[in-house]
Amino acid sequence: MDLADAYGAHNYHPLPLVVARAQGAWVEDAAGRRYLDLLASYSALNQGHRHPHIIGALKDQADRVTLTSRAFHNERLGPFLQKLSQMSTFPKALVMNSGAEAVETGIKAARKWGYTVKGVPTDKAEIIVAADNFHGRTTTIISFSTEPQYREGFGPFTPGFVVVPFGDAAALEAAITPNTVAFLVEPIQAEAGILLPPAGYLRAVREICTQNRVLFFADEIQTGLGRAGHLFAWQAEDARPDCMALGKALGGGVLPISAFVATEEVMGVFRPGDHGSTFGGNPLAAAVGLAALEVIETEQLVARSSELGGYLLAQLRQLRSPHIREVRGQGLLIGVDIHRSSGRARPFCERLMERGVLCKETHDQVIRLAPPLIVEKDDLDWAISQFKAVLE
Repeated sequence: MDLADAYGAHNYHPLPLVVARAQGAWVEDAAGRRYLDLLASYSALNQGHRHPHIIGALKDQADRVTLTSRAFHNERLGPFLQKLSQMSTFPKALVMNSGAEAVETGIKAARKWGYTVKGVPTDKAEIIVAADNFHGRTTTIISFSTEPQYREGFGPFTPGFVVVPFGDAAALEAAITPNTVAFLVEPIQAEAGILLPPAGYLRAVREICTQNRVLFFADEIQTGLGRAGHLFAWQAEDARPDCMALGKALGGGVLPISAFVATEEVMGVFRPGDHGSTFGGNPLAAAVGLAALEVIETEQLVARSSELGGYLLAQLRQLRSPHIREVRGQGLLIGVDIHRSSGRARPFCERLMERGVLCKETHDQVIRLAPPLIVEKDDLDWAISQFKAVLE
């Protein structure tokens, strides 16, 4: 910790814990003390730490070839793309590395679709986003953030974005103009504090976008691949988008892997040279990504998320605590909202850490819970007992 503090940029404020080993839903510090991981690296560890099938695929591919760049074909990318298409039900995918890259890819695709397909005048394309969004930290993405800290000191900002309230379908409809090419939205706002939209919102978004020939662009980086009790959160309302950004769990907790998946019409705007990444779609990542998807499917992690998430949500709502304002969530994505009169959420996270439970605050007042989807019910019961001790 001292070395990281001395030589690293101070752009994070981690809990004072050094993770040295991990397996499944549990981690160990350097002294060998065990902790239950209820954060799962912000949903990047849906399959758990060091899943044997994923680690096996990593080791096997590392002994063959790890990087070719897209200047050449590799034997792993095709099968990965096929599996990703089958599970996402989108015919085309463009593989990148980080979630922010997937969002940036979608922004470029939506704008070019607007110019070449919809007929929007050159450089006039507008993308509507929701207030309190979190889609990444690139300069373009923070340009449409409503969080002051994400923007302070980083201007000038990229134009072409319009902000409307999250969960307000009427506001979306009113904001659409002939130059609107897409509406980019998280089905559940995780970083903002596990904020769920009103029932029927996503279905209304789908209808509004269809009526106005606007792309419905869903950011499923945190909510997708089983986290919210469905393979993708939009499936809760059968509100199929035109394109999605995926990431985090796509890398199986081993490598940064992301993807932009879309219809033929949207992905068809890209030509050779329009977009790319040296490491995007590399054979090592493709082998790991395929294994990560196989684990989600074969171990029925979506069903586990739905069942265990409902159980955890119900148990947390039974806590009798003067500190809790609300408990909300879907699947294994849950937020415990702390009353401002009780102070910030971080001290509660620190006390939970002392008792062997790892979670993290978001937006000061919310304890975010997103355990690996492979977590056992007995482990959750033990965690609930620790929450009782700290919060009641």
